[in-house]
Amino acid sequence: MTNQKTLASLAVLVQSGQLDPVALTEDTLTRIENHADKSIFIGLTRDRAEREAKAASERISAGRSLGLLDGLPVAWKDLFDLAGSVTTAGSVVLKDNPPAAADAAVVAALGGAGMVSVGRTNMSEFAFSGLGVNPHYGTPRNPRSADVQRIPGGSSSGSAAAVAAGLVPLAIGTDTGGSVRIPAAMTGIVGYKATRGRYAMKGVFPLAQSLDSLGPLCHTVQDAVWADAAMHSLTAPVIRRAELADLSLVIPETIVFDEAEAEVVSVFEAAIKRLEAAGVRVRRQAFPSFAEIFDLTARHGALITAEAYALHRERLAGPEAARIDPRVVVRTRLGEKTTVSDYIALLDVRDRLIHQTVESLKPGELIAHPTVPHVAPMVDPLLANDDLFIKVNAKTLRNTSIGNFLDFCGVSIPCGTGAAGMPVGFLVSAPHHQDDRLLSAALALEAPIRGGA
Repeated sequence: MTNQKTLASLAVLVQSGQLDPVALTEDTLTRIENHADKSIFIGLTRDRAEREAKAASERISAGRSLGLLDGLPVAWKDLFDLAGSVTTAGSVVLKDNPPAAADAAVVAALGGAGMVSVGRTNMSEFAFSGLGVNPHYGTPRNPRSADVQRIPGGSSSGSAAAVAAGLVPLAIGTDTGGSVRIPAAMTGIVGYKATRGRYAMKGVFPLAQSLDSLGPLCHTVQDAVWADAAMHSLTAPVIRRAELADLSLVIPETIVFDEAEAEVVSVFEAAIKRLEAAGVRVRRQAFPSFAEIFDLTARHGALITAEAYALHRERLAGPEAARIDPRVVVRTRLGEKTTVSDYIALLDVRDRLIHQTVESLKPGELIAHPTVPHVAPMVDPLLANDDLFIKVNAKTLRNTSIGNFLDFCGVSIPCGTGAAGMPVGFLVSAPHHQDDRLLSAALALEAPIRGGA
């Protein structure tokens, strides 16, 4: 009944009385329970969903709708506190923790817009991988793969798979190195990573607090705009669609195309041609700051591993370490090598590189490049070879992690398909706190970027 529906199309049905929120919620929960892939969700919040749907139904019937999102379903990456249920962060070591006493701030914000929380989606353990593999709760299948099992992308793997499989119109993820944009690109949906701090982080299990950000995974930029407004408690979006002729893109010539699959580059460049034909100005330039990020990391260690190690240090020193995915343990322990002076150097240079990058842009320009340099790889070879896993994970995170380090906001939009018919993502990014301008532009850019995709 509601397979692959957008928030916008469902809102028309619900607000007009053609679809009751109770029926929509029941249909959603039933389809999740009957879906062949049991690893997309870690758990459903059925009682809560039924209660919220009933309240929405009564409001709408009485003419007191809370707005366009009232009565529509949403799923949450298992980092967000949902009152009465346990936040496991994709790990078995937290599953015996007490249930959350209160909703995370953004959960409460979407609840305030009338959205119905249906459950918790699977993820890379502790959000520490761009691939989406989870040995405890299973690895969600990429719904777009027609041949063998391929990764969904991570760490918001279940959130992307839930939307791409048509189980929910919206799922909320987190993005510390690409964890919203990567799975969106690999499953052929839209993923918006907000500027860090755009939404309240209270009640969200962290990974690296100087990099952590949040964002919606959904089918269209329009849906992302609606979700964004509600996530910071606006009663309606304030973002206007830009004019294509007013938009300018700059394509980096540094790092982002290195060792990229030919099909990914071809599909991206075809989208660029469509944008130019539609009146968008496009130029290319080198970004030395991009290369310097990786040189800096080689010298001082990565900011993400330093902060993740500080967060999990006691856990890794105790018996719980044996119950954590060994790949996550190894990567987190890399942070032990980062000294205080290394960490301060990372923060100092980060500040300089952010300013240097922004100053290299012309007024109003947005940055455009492939979200990921390859399509979703097959799962089995990665599980069979730890060295390959590490290499592919690093390459998967490479393009998007630049945006986290430089505090960009970004939207990944599907632009076609590459090898094995798998989706390719087109990433549009803006400097920090320019989210409204980014989303305004993305509303206009989406159609030419997609072409027929």
